Amino acid sequence: MIYMDNAATTRMRPEVLEEMMPYLRDCYSNPSAIYGFAGEAKAAIDKARSRAAEILGVDSDTIYFTSGGTESDNWALESAAFSDSEKKHIIVSAIEHHAILSTALSLERRGIRFTYIYPGKDGIVDPEKIRNAIRPDTALVSVMTANNEIGTIEPVAEIGAIAHEKGVLFHTDAVQAFGQIPINPEKMNIDLLSASSHKIYGPKGSGLMYIRKGLKFHAFIHGGHQERDRRAGTENVAAIVGFGKAISMAESDMDERIKKETAIRDHMIERLLGEIPDSRLNGSRIKRLPNNINVSFNGVEGESLIILLDMKGVMASSGSACTAGSIDPSHVLIACGNSYEEAREGLRLTISKDTTLEEADRTVDMVADAVRQLREMSPMYS
Repeated sequence: MIYMDNAATTRMRPEVLEEMMPYLRDCYSNPSAIYGFAGEAKAAIDKARSRAAEILGVDSDTIYFTSGGTESDNWALESAAFSDSEKKHIIVSAIEHHAILSTALSLERRGIRFTYIYPGKDGIVDPEKIRNAIRPDTALVSVMTANNEIGTIEPVAEIGAIAHEKGVLFHTDAVQAFGQIPINPEKMNIDLLSASSHKIYGPKGSGLMYIRKGLKFHAFIHGGHQERDRRAGTENVAAIVGFGKAISMAESDMDERIKKETAIRDHMIERLLGEIPDSRLNGSRIKRLPNNINVSFNGVEGESLIILLDMKGVMASSGSACTAGSIDPSHVLIACGNSYEEAREGLRLTISKDTTLEEADRTVDMVADAVRQLREMSPMYS
């Protein structure tokens, strides 16, 4: 098996699991209790919080643990929508993850107004479009740091600066970018940031929200006093500990991973586009996550290609794992100006820190063979 779907989830590092195990077996106390045994669990959570703060260059009291990126995205939009009765307008990009777009649809049914900003053909959102869309009643701008399907890195610092200039909060879904590329909320004008553990070789079911210090922001989940009264519910200690370890390791080897993954990414893109006729790259060639390759082949449906690659031992995807099984074309490719048919042709290959050049070449060979097979069977391609 060659695993090329690391944007969907990554394999947990052995060191992460090792650090989690004591909190699954021995240190099982509720960190909210007042006896000494509980203090061990609380200290472990505090250590993970410090690790998250360190990679972002912020204070630890701005980090709140959640169940993952989806919860954090929901929290950002829901709280901003109802924090000010005079501000009932939110701006998001049209290529956001469904954790944002589905929340937007829910909020629209409750009277919140949304403006959707479409990117250019390369998937990059023009900051000036954000400026022109801001109104006196705008509560929040939300644009992802990097797109989960096509890997495009967005100009979040410029967008955040425009939002602040207009007195508007800025949130970014950094789930695909956190731990993959450097991010500093204070330098990048970010008020709210979502991240997730299982994208950086940590456990599933753990994420975080960065909330800028001094920002009055409502709780999303109500109950106990956990997470300083902003996120109720007994903490998933082991998962948080694992997330913290994954963060620490991501920070320590980030430069090395970026260099290695970028080299393999570029090698694969050059081979795919150079050796397979009628192929095209989706997303920016330059402003792109180090591990993301998203290509389309004329006359080849992405889902059919994925099934054939699976039979050959290559795990890939056509877009977000959260839309697997959907017959709809990629909303990201549609928003970038592709036709319905073109938006069904995307193939996403996302490599990891462990991907070898040999695996990359074998994958390209199998993609080329699968594309040839499907085109030979297609009456639509000649």
